[in-house]
Amino acid sequence: MTFDFLGKSMDLLGTLEVLVRVVETGSFSAVARERGQTQAAVARQIAQLEAHFGVRLFHRTTRKLSLTDDGQMLLGLTRPVLEGVEGLEAALGRQSASPVGLVRVGVNVTAARFFAQRVPSLLADHPGLRVELVVSDRFGDMIEDRLDIAVRLGEIADASLVMRPAGTIARIAVAAPSYIERFGEPSTPADLTSHTCIVHDVGPDSDVWTFVTPEGAQGFRVSGGFLANDARAVHGTARAGYGIAFLPPLEVLDDLPNGELVRILRDFQSPSIPINLVYPSRRHLAPRTRLVLDFVLAQVRQAQALIAASDQTRGR
Repeated sequence: MTFDFLGKSMDLLGTLEVLVRVVETGSFSAVARERGQTQAAVARQIAQLEAHFGVRLFHRTTRKLSLTDDGQMLLGLTRPVLEGVEGLEAALGRQSASPVGLVRVGVNVTAARFFAQRVPSLLADHPGLRVELVVSDRFGDMIEDRLDIAVRLGEIADASLVMRPAGTIARIAVAAPSYIERFGEPSTPADLTSHTCIVHDVGPDSDVWTFVTPEGAQGFRVSGGFLANDARAVHGTARAGYGIAFLPPLEVLDDLPNGELVRILRDFQSPSIPINLVYPSRRHLAPRTRLVLDFVLAQVRQAQALIAASDQTRGR
């Protein structure tokens, strides 16, 4: 914090530090030696303080310095301020060198379920770290939402955001073994019209499932007696054996290896959607934010590898 004094800039905090040291050492000359300045320079800083506050701070004699009443008051107010600044510097210094503090991560509902199972391992390794998942399928402005990081699907239109690609994602068709035993498995997307499907209602044409066929990407309208706007509800209904669901792989990641759900229509991919990790600025990225960013990126890539391995295990 600086102030103008007779056309010259004064560092108020620095000058207050000089005041404290003059009182502690009892002389201008001792402080001048400490700081590598002249005694006149130290005296000039005290004079700046007196002019700034409009009070006399010291009684001066040829043998002794003593504080005036105003000087005593200013000294009493100054010490807590300087201690507070030292505390801020220490706290922020620790945070700049280690992953300490809160990181807010914007995720959709499906990603929230996935990361909620995995973030505790990160927190166990870093006791000073805190992670808050801000869950929404619709994200607004990152600054207004106070997000440090967001996991977003699709193209990123906001050029002000820093983007780290994390791969791609494509929805997959799944069903419980009990459903397949009763009703069989569709061979092509066109066969879905004769099956019970569970619709994840996220807007218009949610009941149109798109697959890449030899003729290109095509949409197939499906139907069933149950639909929900929550992926977890669709997931649970599919596990119960009601019908076929069309879900992001992260939603069913843990069900594929153990056979709770089976991927069907493996020869027909859905269009890939890019996954990006975004954050407002690469400047002064705190270690805690960088740590969480790298963790999220690693978890997404690991999930993609597990999905690929599950496909190979089941004969793709």
